[in-house]
Amino acid sequence: MEPLEVIERIHTGEDSRTQFKETINHPNQLAQEFVAFSNSEGGLLFIGVRDNGEIVGLSADEIHRINQHISNTASQHVKAPIAPITENLNIGGKVIIIVNIPRGLNKPYYTNEGTAYVKMGSDKRIAPPEEILRMFQESYKISADEMGVDSTSTNDLRMNVFERFIEQKTQRSLDTFKQPLVELLNNMGFAKDENLTLAGLLLFGTNPQRYKPLFTVQCISYVGTEISGTEFRDTEPPFEGNISELFEKTMSFIVRNLRKVQVEKSFNSPGKLEIPKEALEELIVNALVHFLSTTIKVFMFDDRIEIISPGKLPNALSIENIKAGTSNARNPILFTNARYLLPFVGVGSGIPRAISLYPNIELINDRERERMVTILKRQ
Repeated sequence: MEPLEVIERIHTGEDSRTQFKETINHPNQLAQEFVAFSNSEGGLLFIGVRDNGEIVGLSADEIHRINQHISNTASQHVKAPIAPITENLNIGGKVIIIVNIPRGLNKPYYTNEGTAYVKMGSDKRIAPPEEILRMFQESYKISADEMGVDSTSTNDLRMNVFERFIEQKTQRSLDTFKQPLVELLNNMGFAKDENLTLAGLLLFGTNPQRYKPLFTVQCISYVGTEISGTEFRDTEPPFEGNISELFEKTMSFIVRNLRKVQVEKSFNSPGKLEIPKEALEELIVNALVHFLSTTIKVFMFDDRIEIISPGKLPNALSIENIKAGTSNARNPILFTNARYLLPFVGVGSGIPRAISLYPNIELINDRERERMVTILKRQ
């Protein structure tokens, strides 16, 4: 970095990608910063700069000692090891060390104490379990739907739904399988040992929200065009149930709050839904099979419908990719098997098909709030 660029960066103060340290006295102190940056979006660590932005510089001995700390910490005190880039820079006769820590590709990263940190503004915090799970998913180390759900068992299955699924998928009835039910569920990814997996619970559970209370769909039809409005036309408590029940309840809510438009000259001719039902089905199914850890929201306004799904797109995907039919299954077991219970093909064609049916669709990858927003403009 050029000195003027560094001075300007320091002058603007600390933020989620910029951190100041007057000095480093222990590898553990450095490891926490490395882990927080690697688990977030990466950033620059300026050593020899006080919290208020005053450049105090480092002696030759300090530079040698701190560079050793950096090398040892990156390779021995962070799991998995990282590769920061360092630069010694002289600014007005005072030498500082600039450490560039890239955004990690092998998340989550931990200190030797087994703690995962993430950046929160100019500070850092310990990552909660659900955030660590998202990191695992981003790194393709594990998918949420293959994890066992504690305290669940085959008693939590809605057997008629599972039997219908088996018949659809295998063209055989369940009673023709000779293996025990638990073994069959394990082999298909719907159970892990005695517990149902998240996929098994969401697909066939009698009451998934008993164990995962935020796996719901919240629907509100507002009067007006602002979420801050105080009037609604229709609202219900968050919908609960397995994925088929969530789909049916959500579609029922949307359809009953859609307008019908006249398409023929005769006043007595039946009206047509302002947005094709098939397009809405594609979008709701897409949200459900990519379920993460919290509620899906459907907000209906006078001028638009918003479908808000938790979780930003994986780095390998973009809005353009999705529109072109590229898919990246966040929940591969759910994604692969939902087609036997829902109107879903599962080959990445859902979004393109919805857009072809109704072009007035906008997709927003909201990375800051970690969510996907689909907006359908109403006629």
